Amino acid sequence: MKIDKKIIKELSDYLDEFNLTELEYTEKDTKIKVSKNNISISNLTNQSPSKEINSNKDKENQNNISGIEVTSPIIGTAYHAPEPGAQKFVEVGKKIKKGDTVMIVEAMKTMNHVPSSSDGVVKKILVSDGQPVEFGQTLIILE
Repeated sequence: MKIDKKIIKELSDYLDEFNLTELEYTEKDTKIKVSKNNISISNLTNQSPSKEINSNKDKENQNNISGIEVTSPIIGTAYHAPEPGAQKFVEVGKKIKKGDTVMIVEAMKTMNHVPSSSDGVVKKILVSDGQPVEFGQTLIILE
């Protein structure tokens, strides 16, 4: 499968131009998905797993920081506040208690509050607002 790099560049430019976090383009048997954190291209006729180019920056950051990890319970989009412009649930250095909401993960138009798994102080926030997250991905680190 030959990939037209101009299409990927154009889609990436659209992300910035329209302030999007993710964009998907399908033409015949090729599907291209571009997001701020990864690019995924799959050939629909072979039903092969998608090839992904991911930023390892988050994984490196997770390996260098020790503490209590609060992870995403589902796949979706992470949000730091209950609505745009509202106060964030957590900030670095903020003391939180077990059960406090640390983030919202939206999946299928349902807003799922992610509770803290323990008491602690927020040491690091590993995902940006509006970033797609995977099941089990570390969202924040507590000390």
